[in-house]
Amino acid sequence: MAAEGRHSTSVGPGRLLLLYTALYGAYGALSPFLPAFLETRGLGPGEIGTLLSAAMLVRLAAGPLAGRLADRFGAVPAFLAGGLALSAALTLAFLGGHGFAVLLAVALVQAAATAPLAPLADAMVLADGRDGTDYGRIRAAGSAAFIATTILTGHLIGWIGHGVGPLACGLLFAAGAALTLRLPAVSIPVPPDEGAGGGFAALAAEARFRRLVLAAALVIGAHAMHDAFAVIVWQAAGITPRAAGLLWAEAVAAEVLVFLWLGPRLVARIGPARSLTLAALAGGLRWAVQAQTSWLPALVGIQLLHGLTFALLHLACLRLIAETVPDHRRATALTLYGTFGLGLASALMTLLAGSLYGRFGSVGFWVMAAVSLSAVPVARGLSNVR
Repeated sequence: MAAEGRHSTSVGPGRLLLLYTALYGAYGALSPFLPAFLETRGLGPGEIGTLLSAAMLVRLAAGPLAGRLADRFGAVPAFLAGGLALSAALTLAFLGGHGFAVLLAVALVQAAATAPLAPLADAMVLADGRDGTDYGRIRAAGSAAFIATTILTGHLIGWIGHGVGPLACGLLFAAGAALTLRLPAVSIPVPPDEGAGGGFAALAAEARFRRLVLAAALVIGAHAMHDAFAVIVWQAAGITPRAAGLLWAEAVAAEVLVFLWLGPRLVARIGPARSLTLAALAGGLRWAVQAQTSWLPALVGIQLLHGLTFALLHLACLRLIAETVPDHRRATALTLYGTFGLGLASALMTLLAGSLYGRFGSVGFWVMAAVSLSAVPVARGLSNVR
């Protein structure tokens, strides 16, 4: 079913690895430091919050639309290259922006350009017929690049200033565009009756796709309280900022390990549905422990679970999409998965997490544990839905 109508020229894994290094390196150079950069341009906390929220809303709309158009014209690499080039120019435009109105305008257009980049890159890998081991290796390079550029940019900001973030990000996006243009063409024929909205309608009617997006949304959404408040909880428990940073780095290192080695083997051995179930169970354990204690050895243990709650989940979902969705709808499916299974779920759960933490403190992590565990029956049912 998913192998319908593929015509492609194989892309060397080394070139894809470089593309992911540039793409995720660009994210690491800017996303952690963008609020601080905006503050140096005169924006206050309220204006920064408004800008970031508005950019998030634009991404939710622009990602699926770009993915659908890329599928409709059978031109995923061209859309990826164009999106990277446009993202490079718009990110560099931050350097010339001053004042809320100008920076907001740049941020909204830049958000629209960057929204589909990662899903389109994943669509290229799936179209090239890569197995889980190849994808895991390529995606691990992206995670490692994110860590490296975040650390390097943080050091350079201390010497040069916050402008280094948009500069490095823009240059890496430009490098990604150049790399994409040099990749062999991947042509996926589009059925003549596939109208502009046909991909959305077909995916909405696909029970297995709906179920995997829901499972992903529950597991990823349950990370919201950790992402927003974990460092605050840890510091209140007497954990130093240095130790908190090491805990966060440990989680990303576990993600790289699962992408690189453990995840592909688990998905191949127990299947994507059981792998998704395991990710949900790991999330339930992780957040239950966080609700109970901030004892450092316990935190060291549960941070390792990030490899399962994020990387294994992502590998399982991509395998399910490859099995379920025909080639000419892959970019649409991946942008919908990224938008609703990852982005929107995280945004909504972050709003809930703020209220929970304000009222219950770290005990609110029990709600996150329950949300993650609620994905277990959804994931288990994937084996019975075709």
